[in-house]
Amino acid sequence: MSIESQIPIPEVSLVIPVYNEEESLPTLATEIARAMAGTLRPYEILFVDDGSTDGTPAALAALARTDRRVRVLRQRRNSGQSAALAAGFRHARGEVVVTLDADLQSDPADIPLLLAPLSEFDVVAGVRTRRRDNWLRRVSSRIANRVRNRLTHEAITDTGCSLKAFRASYLVHIPVFTGMHRFLPTLLRFQGARVTEVAVHHRPRLYGQPKYNIRNRIFRATADLLAVRWLESRFIDPRLTEEIDVWTTIPTGSPSASPDKPSFSAASSSSGSLPNGARKASSPGPSGS
Repeated sequence: MSIESQIPIPEVSLVIPVYNEEESLPTLATEIARAMAGTLRPYEILFVDDGSTDGTPAALAALARTDRRVRVLRQRRNSGQSAALAAGFRHARGEVVVTLDADLQSDPADIPLLLAPLSEFDVVAGVRTRRRDNWLRRVSSRIANRVRNRLTHEAITDTGCSLKAFRASYLVHIPVFTGMHRFLPTLLRFQGARVTEVAVHHRPRLYGQPKYNIRNRIFRATADLLAVRWLESRFIDPRLTEEIDVWTTIPTGSPSASPDKPSFSAASSSSGSLPNGARKASSPGPSGS
C-alpha cells in the first residue's frame, strides 16, 4: 500500500497565501498541526506561494517533504492575495475551506472556533479582538469597514480578517477578481450563504514587513468596492428558478387518469415554498434591482 493511499481524504482544506514569509512558516506549520489535532478531522494545508523572492520556496518544500498533508502551489508571478486564494480554492479537496495569513498574526488555535458553527452556517468570519496593529491601520480599517458595509448593505464587522471558514460548495461559482478577498462573505451571501461571525485573536507580526499600507490600499479598495456594488445591483439570483414537474404520477382509477394526458403541476406549491429537498436561504438576497 502506497503512502498516499494511507492518507485520509481531507475534510478540511487550509488555504494560506504566502509571500516572502520564510521565517514564519515552520512555526505556523507546528501551530496548525497542534490546533487541528484537537478537531479529529482529516485535513490538508495548501500553501500558495505568490511569487516569493526570498527563501520561502525552499521552506515550503521542506515542510512538504516532512508532512504529506502539505501541498504547495506556486504562482508564476506575484499576483496578489485574491489570486492566491482563488488558486487555493480551485485545488482544495475538503468540504470545508479555512483561510488564514502566513505571517503568524492569525492564531491557528482559533480554527476550531470557526469550524464549530458550520453545522448551522455556511460562512464563518473571524473578528479580530484587541488588534495588534498601529493606530493608523486600526482607524483606516474601521472607516473602510463602515463605508464597505454601507454601500453593500452588509454588516460584516471585520472584512480585513483573513481567518474565515467556508463550505467549499459555495466557493465554486464566486466571481474572481483582484480585491475579491475583501468581499468574500458578501459575494457568498449573494448565493444564499448563511453568514455568522466569531471573535478571534490577533497577534503582532514577528518577522518580515507588512505587505499592505494605506497608500497602496485606498484607491484599489475604492475601485473594488464600486465594482462589488455594481455587481450587487445587477446580480441575478439563481434561486429564483425552479423546475416544473410535468409528468406526475396519477393514482390508478382517477377519472382524469390517461397515459396521453400529462398532469401539469409545479414543483413547488402556490405559496412559494421550495421543492422537497431544496433549502431556503436564511438571509435575504441583494437588495439591488
